[in-house]
Amino acid sequence: MVVVPLSKPENESAMTREAVESDPINWIGFAAGGTLVAAGLLLLVGERRAGMVAAASGTALAMLNEKETLLSWWNAMPGYIDQVQRVLNQVQATVEEVDAKREALHRVLAR
Repeated sequence: MVVVPLSKPENESAMTREAVESDPINWIGFAAGGTLVAAGLLLLVGERRAGMVAAASGTALAMLNEKETLLSWWNAMPGYIDQVQRVLNQVQATVEEVDAKREALHRVLAR
């Protein structure tokens, strides 16, 4: 029988330091996910009011966890509102043109 000496690996202490120094657990993310799952289950079983309240609180937790993303969306919103306003103005102008042409066509055909 052969006896093999088991020595302590050199990188074992490095592995334990990495485990200790790893990122902390994202408890807010887990809470948000759990709340959203619970909200979905409540909605599936027909508890609409409780499901909506749970979904709103889960969404609030998720937004709390993503402050930077929410801030960037908030800062970008005025630009999107301006774009939508321009598109709506173009649609309104087009509808007015079509209405004027319809009236002119109606007058021509009514003679």
